[in-house]
Amino acid sequence: MKIISKSQINSFKNFLDSHETFLIAGHKEPDGDCISSSIGISYILKHMNKPFKLLNAGPFKRTEIKKYAPLFKQETGFMTIEDQKACGLIIVDCSEISRLGEIDGPLKDFDAFIIDHHKTAVESENSIIDATSPAASCLVQQLFEQLVGTPDKEEAKTLFFGTATDTGFFRFLNESDKDVFTSVARLVEAGTSPREIYQDMTSGKGWNTRKLLGIMLTRAERYLNGKLVITYETQEDTRKYGQEGRDSDALYTMMLCVEGVEAVVFVRQETEHSCTIGFRSKDKVDVSVVASKFGGGGHKNASGASTDGKIDTLIPSIVKEFSRIMS
Repeated sequence: MKIISKSQINSFKNFLDSHETFLIAGHKEPDGDCISSSIGISYILKHMNKPFKLLNAGPFKRTEIKKYAPLFKQETGFMTIEDQKACGLIIVDCSEISRLGEIDGPLKDFDAFIIDHHKTAVESENSIIDATSPAASCLVQQLFEQLVGTPDKEEAKTLFFGTATDTGFFRFLNESDKDVFTSVARLVEAGTSPREIYQDMTSGKGWNTRKLLGIMLTRAERYLNGKLVITYETQEDTRKYGQEGRDSDALYTMMLCVEGVEAVVFVRQETEHSCTIGFRSKDKVDVSVVASKFGGGGHKNASGASTDGKIDTLIPSIVKEFSRIMS
């Protein structure tokens, strides 16, 4: 993780100073990092006495973030042209308006500032993008500490939660991530309980999620000499077991523990003609390269995509793309 430069801090501060009100938006189907970095920005604005509205298209499927859903709206609300000019849009944990999903309002018309950590994000004058940062919350924490100071207990808990979720409770970090551990240590000093955060992340899973996980494991197939594992969820599965509280993270973890497996793919048939795809890997396999072939992107070891197609035809295409990068 890179330390945010003074010029970047000033750029963000100037953006805040040049607007009277703000919209804070994160990507659709939010995860813990998206929610935490959004709320983290709202903390900064509160300290600066700047009015804001939190936006997210949802759905809030993950068990650990459901309690935050009431804080977010799906519409910008009525604004005059003058209101729009005075309002700044802060996008966190993604860099594309299209990734924000179905939010009612002309988001593309607002002056925007982007805070993101995905490899596929494109830097602009109004952006802080660091692909080496394991979470957008790490970047927001730096901004908070530079512009506000030491967070209180609740603020620290929110920021810790975001970093913990995107790092698999720090399992995905290595010896080069010393600055990340130093940052979260400051949050613990501010009153965060790592044990409580871990319990929030891992408990409360629905019975149906365990049943669905069993089906995913049964369907899993190995490709490319066992280096790649792919499984899928049908629309019938969704109708039977629901879409709330899915636990694909547990699936990825279990499959990546298998000897010889270097990458795992989960394909979900969302509609009759479209799918979402989740990619996870370990070590040197860059799944963002494959995700980009299907209109997606993300991190080297964790990416996603939404694409037209059906499971039966997509899986061979996915295998073909992995064969290009896995020797």
